[in-house]
Amino acid sequence: MGSFSSPLSGLTAAQQQLQSVSNNLANINTDGYKDQTLSFSDVFSQAGSLNGSGDPVQTGSGVAVASSDTNFTEGTVSSTGTASNMAISGNGFFVTQDAKGLQDYTRSGDFTTNNSGQIVTPNGELLLGYPAVNGVVNTSAALQPLLVGNVTSPAVASTTMQITANLDADATVGTTASSSLPVYDSLGTAHTLSVTYTMTAPNTWSYNVSIPSADLTPAGTGTSTTVGSGTLNFNSSGTLVSSQATGAATTTAPSAGIALSIPPTGTTLADGAATMALNWNLDTAGSPTITQTSMASATSATSTNGFASGTLSSYTVQPDGTIEGTFSSGATRAMGQVAVASFANYEGLVATGNNDYQPTNASGAAVIGLANTGGRGSIVGGSVEESNVDIAGEFAKLIVAQQAYSANAKAITTFNQVSQATIAMLQ
Repeated sequence: MGSFSSPLSGLTAAQQQLQSVSNNLANINTDGYKDQTLSFSDVFSQAGSLNGSGDPVQTGSGVAVASSDTNFTEGTVSSTGTASNMAISGNGFFVTQDAKGLQDYTRSGDFTTNNSGQIVTPNGELLLGYPAVNGVVNTSAALQPLLVGNVTSPAVASTTMQITANLDADATVGTTASSSLPVYDSLGTAHTLSVTYTMTAPNTWSYNVSIPSADLTPAGTGTSTTVGSGTLNFNSSGTLVSSQATGAATTTAPSAGIALSIPPTGTTLADGAATMALNWNLDTAGSPTITQTSMASATSATSTNGFASGTLSSYTVQPDGTIEGTFSSGATRAMGQVAVASFANYEGLVATGNNDYQPTNASGAAVIGLANTGGRGSIVGGSVEESNVDIAGEFAKLIVAQQAYSANAKAITTFNQVSQATIAMLQ
């Protein structure tokens, strides 16, 4: 019966090869799927006899599956335009958590969001990463589900402001110009600051910074209340060289800016917000932001670093995995950072279905960290990694497996005919 065992093992091996190829072809459109290939080994039974040269006489006993190898080569990264979708360019796996709290690892990044605003896989597993508090990611914290829905940004009090303006050098003494910009208190309320410049002498202008009196308690008698005043001094080239606050004994360089305290002593902000310590920045990289030239006085730009509270408008995933949200207030802040896992031996991972893998002793434990560190790849936001199955190669393997199956079936048929003829001879 040994004549039947060898081709029977060949049939079994060819059938397993056909199953492997069929599985690859079935997953040709599965995001993150990795092609699998079977490797075979021969089976020998060694007889006890030797030939005239003293060499052992061996007879093969068939074939067996030696291993199933997974090709972890990166698939094509395709843009989807969906903010929650991600792909890893390079080594590594996303870390997810199922309903039982078990961590899984996947290359498939076709994530969506659930009704709680968490990023999830199509089968509901939570994408894990590092949390952010007040826009700062804590990479030392335990992994947590990443949240991109039902998120608001808290108010951020302004601490700096900047005005880019020109004051007319040809103006006469007493000529005025003005700038205005909003600043935000600790509760997110906007207050419009007005800055009035008055030429007091050639190359010298006074400034007066005021806030609407209605924003203060008790409210002032006029429509506005001064929160800072002083002088701005220019040289003969129209470059700002110093400023001096009213009552100050010395002048300061533009790089030091002008310190403002809002509201002024004896009052509070009407909404109950904390006092604002604001620095008026007069210099950027060594260049004063206020000049005096023979052009009409005008303000070209203003800026401040504060924001009102706001709701999430959109978000993007950066190459290092940081999820950066843009809010209705105009603020941009980190909402978390995607974790990436790596393994000593990817071939040792075992596929568990749903595009997930689990580590084994052969793969080693997961080493979890940040993208672009420790040999891990970068994150491509708004994209997914396609299957790396080569359809032409799979059809070639399919033909070979089919021919192998037919050949082994023919061998069994032949051995059966020989057996029948032998039995007939004995009758």
